[in-house]
Amino acid sequence: MKLRIVAVGNRLPDWVNAGYAEYARRFPPELPLQLTEIRAEKRTPGQDPAGLVKREGERVLAALGTRETVIALDERGTQIGTRELAERLARWRESGTDTVFLIGGADGLDQAVKARAAEQIALSRLTLPHGLARVLLAEQLYRALSLLLHHPYHRD
Repeated sequence: MKLRIVAVGNRLPDWVNAGYAEYARRFPPELPLQLTEIRAEKRTPGQDPAGLVKREGERVLAALGTRETVIALDERGTQIGTRELAERLARWRESGTDTVFLIGGADGLDQAVKARAAEQIALSRLTLPHGLARVLLAEQLYRALSLLLHHPYHRD
């Protein structure tokens, strides 16, 4: 199994790249965490956000495999805790398919992308910068894996 994050945005601050890299390097070789960056549409005044999101969504869908379990991150998705994420991670591992997490751009994910997802989860009800969401997701996936491996990283 592989874990992958598909995220809209490819010119993020150095702290985002460093934070993501820190957690990604901690994953064991048998369960790597990979990142696929999708180019964001340029935002200018007067543009229709729906059209921008649709074009980003087309690129996101093109980056997905046919046999991946797709999880969309959305602030209106189901809120879960770290232990629940660990339980889901265990199920996804047992299914034998790769799991991909989707992080949208400034205006979120297109409806067609959300429809492709098996589930929509929320990292928080707060609106997070997309770079921070990337780092937070990587950390929480690592924490969930640590729980499954009985590693002392997670403490209750």
